[in-house]
Amino acid sequence: MSIRVLPDFLINQIAAGEVVEKPASVVKELVENALDAGADQIMVDVVDGGRTMISVIDNGRGMNREDLANCVLRHATSKLPDDDLLNINFMGFRGEALPSIASVSDMTIDTFHDGAPNGLQLNVDTMEIKPSDWENGTRIRVANLFAKTPARLKFLHTDRAEMLSVVDTVKRLAMARVDVGFVLNNKWRFPKNQDLLERIISIMGIEVRGKMLPVDATSSSSDMKLHGYISNPTLRRASSIDQYLFVNGRPVKDKVLVSALRAAYMDVMHAREFPLCALYLELPSQYVDVNVSPAKTEVHFLEPTHVRSFIIKSLREVLSKTLNQNLQNNNIEKNKNFEIPLIQTFFNSRTQDSNLYAKHFVSEPSLYDGNRRIDKIYTPQEIVKQESEFDLPLGRVIGQLNDKYILAENANGFVIVDQHAAHERITYEKLRKHEIKTQPLLTPLVIKLRSEEVESVLMIADELKQCGLHIDSFGDGAIAIFEKPSDWDLNWEKCFKEIADEVRANGHSSKLQEKLHLKLANFACHHSVRAGRKLNMAEMNAILRDIEQTERGGECNHGRPVYQVIPISKLDALFERG
Repeated sequence: MSIRVLPDFLINQIAAGEVVEKPASVVKELVENALDAGADQIMVDVVDGGRTMISVIDNGRGMNREDLANCVLRHATSKLPDDDLLNINFMGFRGEALPSIASVSDMTIDTFHDGAPNGLQLNVDTMEIKPSDWENGTRIRVANLFAKTPARLKFLHTDRAEMLSVVDTVKRLAMARVDVGFVLNNKWRFPKNQDLLERIISIMGIEVRGKMLPVDATSSSSDMKLHGYISNPTLRRASSIDQYLFVNGRPVKDKVLVSALRAAYMDVMHAREFPLCALYLELPSQYVDVNVSPAKTEVHFLEPTHVRSFIIKSLREVLSKTLNQNLQNNNIEKNKNFEIPLIQTFFNSRTQDSNLYAKHFVSEPSLYDGNRRIDKIYTPQEIVKQESEFDLPLGRVIGQLNDKYILAENANGFVIVDQHAAHERITYEKLRKHEIKTQPLLTPLVIKLRSEEVESVLMIADELKQCGLHIDSFGDGAIAIFEKPSDWDLNWEKCFKEIADEVRANGHSSKLQEKLHLKLANFACHHSVRAGRKLNMAEMNAILRDIEQTERGGECNHGRPVYQVIPISKLDALFERG
């Protein structure tokens, strides 16, 4: 069969298959064009989930007659002035959207250009341009989507499902540009120049108010900046629906960013739960390739490992703030010269087993010494007399409930602390700060793998070394383990295969870090104060003081809250006290 050049209408329909997956794809492309045109107010109307009609109106610059005629030609764009695909500062730039959409629908464009005597209208089917009464910006109407390719219609979901997809698309674009106003079907409204936190609340829901943590970080080389908000670990979703990620202002769904977010929350949230976020990564355009897919939802980083490490470090710093940093802002000025008493906790149960385990697992000094004692044991009367404790974040102990919860009072109200969750976090963080004890092997442990799996694992050999695993190649089809963490008897072949799969899919792997976290978390859980154990006042007071100084002290290793504060105002309301 001879080679022939495909006709334009077929080329456009093939491109449409990549660019226009569903009505939400049309909305995304048209809104991005409006943003690139300088619009600060965009109205989107969708009928029947976008199947019947999609209309996008903006107040941008508009087009003159020549630009209007060229905008629906393939690969015609105003957004690459220097023809440099590594210097892209616009949302849309490929020049495929309008001709691709027009090839599978009935499209008309109304526009007005400053200085023109009147507006113009283009019927894309006939390419006829005629005068219009349009007076500001541009309106693009897409009717009968996929009418020209009926086979594509059967792949659309119900109108309600397609509408939900459109709503999600508009929300992501609205989150990307808080300086722009968006209106969808006169129902979803996001005013222009809205505060970022207020827009997050309007998009994610009122329940996130007061539960989002600000992020503002710059890399050591100042080539990357990360800002936005992430959720308190106790605020989570069953899916990633409320994770909004942006690279240079572009909404993306990128594996590097998603995995970095997951790694940052690894020890404060269950693996099957998802944090909320609105994170904006900024870096020089030459360090990221946005021309990966026609839909422009994926990006490639020049140095993905560097990007991932920067994000994880930045987010963990935010999540690592101690209870004092989070809750004692008002008390810092009030008690500038006050120092928290250094009281060490002691618990006699299982200390012998704990000491034995820790000696094998972490380097000296051991965390669990059966001879440790509190420097000073306070009597209940002495604790009550220390008025300064009243001003501490978790306040002063007043008792224990059901041998499970520590009850305290502070300046804000009534404090309830889960004694097991609190001590579990204290134990975990102390373990994590100790260097992992490793075991050199007299005879290297050789694991046979496929050649491509060997290469994948060796790509992250330095990262594995940080977890106490020293490896190297052993010929073309095997890996030799020369040193491993003590007390680790894993199925190394299975472990390396999982690591290789992750590296080939994502360019990195967090499998061993997750196993390390799980081992530490399980140990901390099994060797911490249990619910049902009666504690004296000194022990309870020691737990409160320790958790106040512990990183990520608000949540246990599984993401459950460690404490709850009930304000006096809520208690007054319960008893109808004005």
